[in-house]
Amino acid sequence: MEPLLSTILSFPTIVYTFLMCIALFFWVISALGLLDINVLDIDLGGDSSEGIDTNSAWFAGLIMKLGLDGLPLTIILTILFFFGWVICYFLQLFVSYLPLGILYVPVGIAILFFSIFPAAYLTGWSCKPLRKLFKKLQVEQNAISARTIIGDIAIVRSGSVTSTFGEAEYDDKGAGLILRIRADESLGLKSGDRVVLIDYLDDGAYLVVAENEFKGI
Repeated sequence: MEPLLSTILSFPTIVYTFLMCIALFFWVISALGLLDINVLDIDLGGDSSEGIDTNSAWFAGLIMKLGLDGLPLTIILTILFFFGWVICYFLQLFVSYLPLGILYVPVGIAILFFSIFPAAYLTGWSCKPLRKLFKKLQVEQNAISARTIIGDIAIVRSGSVTSTFGEAEYDDKGAGLILRIRADESLGLKSGDRVVLIDYLDDGAYLVVAENEFKGI
């Protein structure tokens, strides 16, 4: 146990350890409904309907080349960090037995840099099945939109709902769906509130109001 902790808490593996901690923290608060998993998504100019405009065309190109377009960037980065962490750990463990002396830091930087490439390849390989799953979910959600669910009831699952963030659970008589929703902050919508879907926005989210307000109560 001590060699493991010593390695993951020393350079260069500690860089990936830190990134993994950030990823873990993100997924915890996302599970609590405080953040949208699409919060980091970028517009790839392809078939993905999520994302925000960005000038990082080279990064978008890399994502598409690896076949990862259509997946939330948060999932891609989490898996990339994990593979980078594993590769960096074993490389550092190997070189720790070598008498590097003053070369320890330069070698550590080299390990940190070169571990990115196999990690990116493994990320692309492992995420392709997930890409099909997310595309299927997107098709299902678009199908629901096509059937027009405007006027239906959903239950808020996020801690709050604003003009830029919010999530709700929608009962589609199946496994259920998580919808992105938007509302005026003055409504004070919170987790567990019943809301009515009143409009479908261009960014793929639904404009909502409280059920009581919709009924004029």
